[in-house]
Amino acid sequence: MSPEGVVTTFGLAPAGCDERPIGEFLISSDGYDGLTIGMIGGMSWKCSAIYYWMVNQAVKQRLGGHHSAETVMYSVDFAPIKRLQHEGRWEETAAYTAQEASKVERRGADFLVLCTNIIRRMGDAITEWCTIPLLHITDATAEEIKARGIRKVSLLATRFTMEQDFYKGRLAQKHGIEVIVPDEEEGRIVHDVIYDELVLGEVKEPSRQAYRRIMSRLVERRR
Repeated sequence: MSPEGVVTTFGLAPAGCDERPIGEFLISSDGYDGLTIGMIGGMSWKCSAIYYWMVNQAVKQRLGGHHSAETVMYSVDFAPIKRLQHEGRWEETAAYTAQEASKVERRGADFLVLCTNIIRRMGDAITEWCTIPLLHITDATAEEIKARGIRKVSLLATRFTMEQDFYKGRLAQKHGIEVIVPDEEEGRIVHDVIYDELVLGEVKEPSRQAYRRIMSRLVERRR
């Protein structure tokens, strides 16, 4: 989240899932409470690498020395998932993702984290296949927003996340945080940059400038 009140998404598990806040899995002096973190990655792999780095950085900062996180990551091929998403074939997307989640559980994970945003829309399907908890970061994001004294934020994400209610609805209904998103044309720009550049690890300068303009207009709208 930026000081101007513009946030990017981390995702959530929809209502009905076995949701548990990340704070329940605190790092102790002996490690990450002996738990193995399960991750579904590959959407995109660039994003997953950042998740992996951040988790291990957190453990390093808390415990120091040679400590690192105990993790199991299953990285999927993003191309077929991207196609299913854009064709609106959400049931097939859910089934595919749930099968990958069960693979992570079978490899010894104690809880599950999705290294993406939109796939959290599939949370109900995932928890039907798995017995381990599915964690989300939306509540932690909300607590940080409120700690900064902010009650209205702008959201930049894929059009699925910006248009559908599974993410912004939780922020509003559970935490009383008002969420605004770009208009249709600017939302298309944000979405296209994510899929055509960001997930490939390359953000062009014109896209950076477009994002800055969109963010500035969103900040103005919140006043």
